[in-house]
Amino acid sequence: MNAVTDFDDLLGRLSLEEKVRVLTGQDFWSTHPLPSIGLRSMVLSDGPSGVRGAVWDERDPSLNLPSATALASSWDLAVAHRYGVVSAREARRKNVDVVLGPTINLHRSPLGGRHFEAFSEDPVLTAGLAAAYVTGVQELGVGATPKHYVANDFETDRFTANVVVDERTLREVYLLAFEQAVTESKAWLVMSAYNSVNGATASENDLLETPLNTDWGFDGVVVSDWTAVRSVESAKYSQDLAMPGPIGAWGDALVEAVRAGEVKEEAIDRKVRRILALAARVGALEGYEKPPTQQVDGIAFARTAAAEGTVLVRNENELPWQAAALQRVAVIGHNARDARTQGGGSATVVPKSVVSPLDGIRAALPNAEVTYSLGAVVQQGVAELPVSTMTNPESGEPGARVRFLAADGTELFAEDRFASALVYLGTSAPTGETAVLEFHTTWTPAESGAVQLGFASVGRGRIFADGELLREDVAVPVGTDLGAALLSPPSIAAPLTVTAGQPIDVRIQLEPPKAEGGLGGVVGLTVGVEPADDDPQTLIDEAVAAARAADVAVVVVGTNSRVESEGYDRTSLALPGRQDELVRAVAAANPRTVVVVNAGSPVLLPWRDDVQAVLATYFGGQEYGNALADVLLGNTEPGGRLPTTWPRDEADVPVIDVTPKDGVVRYDEGVHIGYRAWLKAGTEPAYEFGHGLGYTTWELSDLRANDPSSVALTVRNTGERAGKHVVQVYAERSESAIDRPVRWLAGFAVVRLDAGQAREITVNLHQRTFEHWDSTGWATEPGAFTIRAGSSVSDLPLSTELQVR
Repeated sequence: MNAVTDFDDLLGRLSLEEKVRVLTGQDFWSTHPLPSIGLRSMVLSDGPSGVRGAVWDERDPSLNLPSATALASSWDLAVAHRYGVVSAREARRKNVDVVLGPTINLHRSPLGGRHFEAFSEDPVLTAGLAAAYVTGVQELGVGATPKHYVANDFETDRFTANVVVDERTLREVYLLAFEQAVTESKAWLVMSAYNSVNGATASENDLLETPLNTDWGFDGVVVSDWTAVRSVESAKYSQDLAMPGPIGAWGDALVEAVRAGEVKEEAIDRKVRRILALAARVGALEGYEKPPTQQVDGIAFARTAAAEGTVLVRNENELPWQAAALQRVAVIGHNARDARTQGGGSATVVPKSVVSPLDGIRAALPNAEVTYSLGAVVQQGVAELPVSTMTNPESGEPGARVRFLAADGTELFAEDRFASALVYLGTSAPTGETAVLEFHTTWTPAESGAVQLGFASVGRGRIFADGELLREDVAVPVGTDLGAALLSPPSIAAPLTVTAGQPIDVRIQLEPPKAEGGLGGVVGLTVGVEPADDDPQTLIDEAVAAARAADVAVVVVGTNSRVESEGYDRTSLALPGRQDELVRAVAAANPRTVVVVNAGSPVLLPWRDDVQAVLATYFGGQEYGNALADVLLGNTEPGGRLPTTWPRDEADVPVIDVTPKDGVVRYDEGVHIGYRAWLKAGTEPAYEFGHGLGYTTWELSDLRANDPSSVALTVRNTGERAGKHVVQVYAERSESAIDRPVRWLAGFAVVRLDAGQAREITVNLHQRTFEHWDSTGWATEPGAFTIRAGSSVSDLPLSTELQVR
């Protein structure tokens, strides 16, 4: 089948109105069907780190995979491919045709709010992982959607900001990250971004045609980010599908524009052909079927992937621990008990269960005494109520009763829920007609004391306890971004004294904002309690006492949903709260302190040299705690290497600004982002790009260049146990007429060897390694390039010369 030209017969049976209708979604998550030609509706779903499906609902849980930064830290294309397969299997289980991922925008700045959802600061590493992910997804007949095309590497004013970037940088860095997923893995979709690039909105930009279609041979569907299509003008460009629907910028206005000759019908036909081709690929067109699915153990993979993405950045002969030698273990930290397994925003899924670090360590050490101390509060805003503490007053079962009320109090809709964190996004609930959303449960606190009971949402809310109105107030979002307003909204709470085991009738009434635009009727509500108002020093003192009495101490530090989420960028790289003070105090009390960093992106670690070991675990997915225990006890190798530089101090970061000035973000650093910028500045980071330790030792030797496409070398495991090594190959050219980085990643390979084993390996070099972009296109500067191989961007013991013509 020629994907975009074999549908002329079907196209000829459609009226102009039908053609245009299929170019806009029929609702929030699905496309219009055309039964007359055998086209069913296709379901799209957010899915970078787990496939949510068409509903955001604990009654239809999803597999929560480790964050993209954890996946990227594996540096393993086989893991990325398997990640795609597992995602596609989840999509098939949920009747989803298109996964809206992977997110492959670059880590231009560590302040990027969506950093956790993307892979790396390097385009070559990003490109390889993205291509493997896309291949894995599409093997099962599910469309993958590399996003957000292009230069959407920040969240602040993302709907309106204009990125100014020169052509060379665009081609060599930002477009390069996307290229391989299209040219090699043949992605079936690409998502256009919100932002503008060099003055033109992404959905009305020539970049959708060149290089995407003309140079890369893309024959798939360009789907918009949600509401990113804003005018009929975009139909003149290679933008194919506008989401969501049914209201959008096209519709009747586009029909009129075609009839008036403002938009050519041939342009409409091309878009429809591509949507029909996508439908054929995913089995949504009569006569075409999906390939057989695969049986995969998603939970086992989530555990494996979390360990593969765990980076041991420091280890002073402390890890791995021997379980039999541990009698008392102090586990400390808010994130140890209430771990972040995923970042905030549209990538959020609802897992059936989550294994916290505390859970995982206790399960792995049944013969040891494992104590827990909070240490320092990380949570901001309300945290949802455990379902085990809630009773639905209507059914008597665990959970809550949720009602949608009209302005006169008439019940429009009601349902039983089994969580106190609710999101209504593209559901059948009548959110657009609802005047009051009411959450009602009988809450039985597990502990006595003073609490702050409340809700997180946007709109006017009322908090009732045992029929008494405790507080009425309006929660106003910060900014206008849907991601922040819906998924990290402000909290409203009121003080309440509770007694353990004594039930309280809790009722929250919310008047949501009026529906507006294509995202109207979207409502989020979380009911719960804010952090206890405990004395911070008391919490630290309790943790210190526990650490002093233990053989070893594990401190889990991290971020919260107000720090890392879609919708806004970070304002600081520091850990929230008093976590730094906590770590220093615990390390002083117990010389065998290990710190686990539960953050999706780089944070400052000012105490890093004062502890015995540091593990960067990112957001580890639902099996996070089990994977962490596997690594701590040496059952699994910490398989990760850093895909992004971690700084010593925020002031050292050479490219950090993500805030538009007069509506413009200037990528003036050119090709020098990430480790390239660090090398150019000559500043030493805390941990460099590619860094990561394991539980064995390695020796590299005999590097030689086969030709400009690959190098060979010998890798030997010189330690006493099997392990994993990531061989990294970089290119340099000191004498050049081109403004080049000091060095740049050319290729990489994962090697797994038994103790004492050696193997000769070949590392393929990226096809653009020796090319640069100039006014004529891709070009090569002939002459000698230095090839270096080693274990990180600054640990490169081997080198050789390569003549390039």
